[in-house]
This record gives sequence, structure tokens and C-alpha cells, in this order.
Amino acid sequence: MVFRPVTVAAGAPGSAQSRILAYPASPLDFISILIFLCALCVLCGSSLFAFAEGYPNKPIRIVVPYPPGGFNDTLARTLGRKLTASWKQPVIVDNRPGGGTTIGTGLAAKAPADGYTLLIVSFAFAVNPGLYKELPYDSAKDFMPVILAAGTPNLLVVNPALPAKSVPDLIRLAKSKPGGLNYASAGNGSSNHLSMELFSSLAGLNLVHVPYKGSVPAVTDLIGGQVDAMFDNVPNVIQHVKAGKLRALAVSSKERSDFLPDVPTVAESGVPGFDVSVWFGVVSPAGTPAPVVAKLNAEFNRILGLAEVAQLFHAQGVDPRGGSVQDFAAFLRQQTATWTKVVKDSGARAE
Repeated sequence: MVFRPVTVAAGAPGSAQSRILAYPASPLDFISILIFLCALCVLCGSSLFAFAEGYPNKPIRIVVPYPPGGFNDTLARTLGRKLTASWKQPVIVDNRPGGGTTIGTGLAAKAPADGYTLLIVSFAFAVNPGLYKELPYDSAKDFMPVILAAGTPNLLVVNPALPAKSVPDLIRLAKSKPGGLNYASAGNGSSNHLSMELFSSLAGLNLVHVPYKGSVPAVTDLIGGQVDAMFDNVPNVIQHVKAGKLRALAVSSKERSDFLPDVPTVAESGVPGFDVSVWFGVVSPAGTPAPVVAKLNAEFNRILGLAEVAQLFHAQGVDPRGGSVQDFAAFLRQQTATWTKVVKDSGARAE
């Protein structure tokens, strides 16, 4: 390939500085350059796939931005055990609770994008961009979706002493004394808080919000009669419902739950358009090689399809999901848009 030199003035006008540029001497040289660039792209692509073929060759860390014990933690440990069994590499579950999940999420955002750090995400991942004025990460730019792993509806429950045996009963009671009924939540911006805000908005109710620091104390006071009602994850309240300590009025999802098939949905109970599900997924830092993400997605889909995993999840009132990276990306965009609007309309702010 032949290049012809050309001198181009550089620096301030009148300066003696100059630099030499080169350009191809003929059209054939342009073709040579294109062939070289194509070959370079092929080599780069081959190296990425070679990296994926050798992945993983060291321990994988799964960051959980919640304390041990909840389903987020269960999901991480279940996936971790199965990954270790099939890939013969240790998987470390790293619980980093606090800051409404922002501490652990911010930590994962700064990790190397090599597939060796993963993050468990759930409802808060879509809510926090609207709830916080500032975050130590950008959920849309700093992460790559891997898989939507599981989901469960919220359950609308009331204290059995409350004279409401259905959603229409609750609506009539609330409208008869505006501001006279209250509801518990696990904190501002939690799924149970925003579920009730959406319910109140669609049904035209004025309910008083009583935020707690977590679901357990909220459910305890609901059972004790200190608060009247609550939306909460099925795993957190289903045993209390079966024991008669709480009364279930409706499930929040579009369809009835297999765990409580006799309990109607909120939508079919007179609040059309109401559809809320709590979900759990996995993401990786932005820039993780696509072949690695695809390999993780395929393995997680295999794990979620195992009968023993379904049995474990069902025992906690949770359904395994699965699907493509693209499906989860679209789901995250939709969830973030929906809950950003609900947060704005409710006036909720981070505690």
C-alpha cells in the first residue's frame, strides 16, 4: 500500500509548526484498508466469543442490595448453587443492604464489566429513579439486563375486625369517612406503598399512609389492629391469611394467583386497569460482553426451568419467570416509566 505525504499547517496562523498526514495513493488502497478493518472486526469478535467460551474461570459475585433472609437473597443463593454445580466455579453472595438498595446497586455499577459481578434487582430498581433526586448510578446506562427471574403479586389484606370483606366493601367504607382509614407499608417508595397509592388514585380514595421500616413490623401492627389495611408480597402474608389473622380481599396482578385461586383480582373487583406484580431479576454492569450475557441468560433459563427450583419458589409464593435479554430490557423500560409517574403523582420521596 502506497501513501502520499501532505503537509498541513498546525498551530497559530503564521506558525512554523506543521504535521505530516498520509492518505491512500489509489482507490485500491481504500479497498485494502476496508479489508484490514473487516479482518480486525472479525478478530475482535472472535476474541469476545473466545472469552465467553472460557467464562467463567474464577469466582462470580452476586450482589444483593438487601439483608439476608428475603426472596432477593433466596434467588441469589439458588442461582449461585446451581451455577457452581454446572460451571464448577464458586459463587459468592454479597449482601449489601441500605439506602433503599442504592448502596449495593451503586457498588455493582462500579464493578468491572466482565461478567464476574452480577446484581439482583427488583421493584426498587425501577422505582428509585423517580424516588431519589440523586442516585450514585444511572439504572438505564450503568447496567445491562440479564434475565427476569421471578415474580409474585401483592395481596390486599385487612385486619379481620375491619367491616370489609371485599374490595367494594373497602371502597365504600373509605369513601364514607375520607381520611378515616389508614394503611401500612414497608416504607416510602416500597411496592406496597405504591400499590396502595395506585389503588387509591384509581378508586378515588383518601387513605392515610403509615410507613414502617420493613414489612415485618408493618404486618405485625396490621394483625394487632394498629393499622387497617396493606398491600404486601404474597410470601409475607399468605400464612397469616391461612391462619385467619388477616383477611385477603384481592391480588394485585392481572390474573388470579395459583397460591390463592379463590381470591379475586383488584381489577375484577371493581378497579379496572389495576395490575401490579413484584418482580425479581439479574443485571450486570454496562459493557459486559454480549456473548457472556447470552451465556448467563441461557444458564439462568435452564435453572429456572428445573422442577426443584419451581418447587422452592412456589413454597414462598413466587413464580419462576425467565425469557430473553431483550424481553427483560423492554420490561425494565416499561416498569421505570410506570412507577416514575406513580411516584410523581403520589408526591413520594425517599426517606
